[in-house]
Amino acid sequence: MVFVNLPVSDVDAAKAFYAGLGWQLNEQFSDEGTASFVVSETITAMLLSRERFAGFLPEGAEVGDPARQVSVMTALSADSREECDDLLARAVAHGGQQFAQPQDHGFMYGTSFADPSGNVWEAVWMDPSALAG
Repeated sequence: MVFVNLPVSDVDAAKAFYAGLGWQLNEQFSDEGTASFVVSETITAMLLSRERFAGFLPEGAEVGDPARQVSVMTALSADSREECDDLLARAVAHGGQQFAQPQDHGFMYGTSFADPSGNVWEAVWMDPSALAG
């Protein structure tokens, strides 16, 4: 399992955004400072208020601001180019922003977006026949 822990500036806005992507809220691990979203069977996005996120850091460490500096881009595998485009469209429709222009390398295609707090996600499709050889 992979748990992606992300600081967010507004937990309620994050809940609306990630629900808009079609990801499932896990109420059991959500509260006023945290929203847990199931991305896939093996991936969960933990969206934490900046204060809650800071509680997991050692003394002296600071919570970064993803709206100002990109320190991680979480890439998700997609089954098709269309799935990449669809996730980007849902992100933009629910308050996110396109992060960069789509990347088309023929055998590989990807889109990227930032959530309302600035956390960056990518959707990437690769031609299975290109992987085999």
